[in-house]
Amino acid sequence: MKTKLRNLGPKSMQMLAKAGIGPDELHQIGSVRTYLKVRTIWPETSLNLLWALEGAICDEPWQEVARNERLRLLLELEEAESRQ
Repeated sequence: MKTKLRNLGPKSMQMLAKAGIGPDELHQIGSVRTYLKVRTIWPETSLNLLWALEGAICDEPWQEVARNERLRLLLELEEAESRQ
């Protein structure tokens, strides 16, 4: 189990733990579902967390994810929200 994830500092890891998500679960359920779970606890959570989560999974800087994967992630988020 990888405990140190790129882009995720102590505050983000605390948010994940509070949502019941560990590093292994993040990789299993993906960035969008993880983001939605965290947002149920912290509704004010910004999209920066989504970029950071995806970057942690892909081991890329969140800034690269925000630049290169923004549209795909936003569409995936929209689809996941419509199913809730």
